[in-house]
Amino acid sequence: MNVKIDTKEKFSVITPEVSELTANMSDNLLNLLQSYLQKDIPHIVLNLKNVQQIDENVMDAIVNEQQSFYQENFSFVICCLHADIIAKLEDKEYLDSMNITPSESEAWDIVQMEEIERELLNDFDDNQ
Repeated sequence: MNVKIDTKEKFSVITPEVSELTANMSDNLLNLLQSYLQKDIPHIVLNLKNVQQIDENVMDAIVNEQQSFYQENFSFVICCLHADIIAKLEDKEYLDSMNITPSESEAWDIVQMEEIERELLNDFDDNQ
């Protein structure tokens, strides 16, 4: 699977360069995403601006992976979803549990706000 990776100071933007995420691509995508859990900068913005269709299994895997990142206290924001994909997520009742933004710049803001929140919580815990 062809992806563009743009590494920033606090996070990486991963943009699949395909119009459809099929079931046979899910392992490659998951391996790529999971590799960030081991990196110095584990926070991810997954930009799906090029993706117009997504296999249900891939969608389930992305939702589960996003939850794994948050369990590890890392950010994982999805942005630029097409209306058809948003409709599928609504049908499966995933939208309320996901961190999704309409634009990449808003996703950047979310990652940075979560980073500040983690720092403040760590300072608070250290002072207790």
